[in-house]
Amino acid sequence: MVSIAAWRSSELFDKLKLNPYMVVNKKEYFRILGHAMLHVDWSHLIFNMLTLWFFGQYVEQYLHAYFNHALLLYLLLYILGAIVSSVPSIIKHKNDHWYNSVGASGAVAAVLFAGIFFDPKIGIYIFFIPIPIPGYIFGLAYLVYSHFMGKRNKDNINHDAHITGAIFGFLFPLLLKPELFEVFYTNLLN
Repeated sequence: MVSIAAWRSSELFDKLKLNPYMVVNKKEYFRILGHAMLHVDWSHLIFNMLTLWFFGQYVEQYLHAYFNHALLLYLLLYILGAIVSSVPSIIKHKNDHWYNSVGASGAVAAVLFAGIFFDPKIGIYIFFIPIPIPGYIFGLAYLVYSHFMGKRNKDNINHDAHITGAIFGFLFPLLLKPELFEVFYTNLLN
């Protein structure tokens, strides 16, 4: 709903997008979470929300299996994923008044990689590839691709947010309960 409202109001869009200069120099901290409610267009919004829907329900089931208050932890994963994934951009672009970023991709990457943590061999389908790719292979390829594309810096996508969100999502279960590493390791080997 926020994205749709912001598409109709450039003032709202400009107010919520992540602009590290405004965060650091004007103390507009609401942008750190506000940007995750904005998307550039319908395809950006739909892709993020479909990925969230497919993996979100899966992650929520795993959280229920290992923790009390799973829904609260799921919300915490998503919200902290959005915040933490903003940090590299804020640090890197704090003096760049023109840099802006929008989208929930960092938070969605956190959810996706939490899913990979719980089930490293989960089959992930990519457009036009008819066979599933094991999650751990997809995850490594995703990180390498995001790193490479971030270095090129030619596609107007915040790859730093993708990488940071992914790493945070993978580590999130371990931060809550370090002994879950055994679950990851066992699932990876079996």
